[in-house]
Amino acid sequence: ALFARARQALERHRASLRHTDKIGIVDFSKASHDPRFHVVDLASGQVTSHLVAHGRGSDVGHTGFLEQFSNAFGSNATSNGAYATADFYQGKYGLSMKVNGLDWSNNNALARAIVVHSAWYAEADMIPLHGKLGRSEGCFAFGQRSHFDVMRELADGRLIYADKIA
Repeated sequence: ALFARARQALERHRASLRHTDKIGIVDFSKASHDPRFHVVDLASGQVTSHLVAHGRGSDVGHTGFLEQFSNAFGSNATSNGAYATADFYQGKYGLSMKVNGLDWSNNNALARAIVVHSAWYAEADMIPLHGKLGRSEGCFAFGQRSHFDVMRELADGRLIYADKIA
């Protein structure tokens, strides 16, 4: 069902995307200790999966499960919907990638500085210690290796679709 929603978003936002060969699909119905960010090559059907953190405003009790989305400034929450990847920049966490929210549910992403970045709290070695990843301020935060793989695969105007199937 989430893949079908992502395909619909790809068609709906095709004009806002530079490339439609690969998409990122984030299944926030899964816990942060599970690989839930999937890079899908639409031509070959190949899928690679990665751990990704969610925003602390989406999981106030730090259960490891995203409980709510928000597009509000200051919420520190993850937003759902379709994103187009944008420019790289050097930030607090090193090389990072901006994303533009394409839906009403995430259209503040750029202004909220929601980005793709690496973070120590999103490394796989957090799971044996804490049973879950740490939380971002709404960004798609990855361990360093996954971070570079995701940015390489999805750079330059490709779709990331994030949601939760109840």
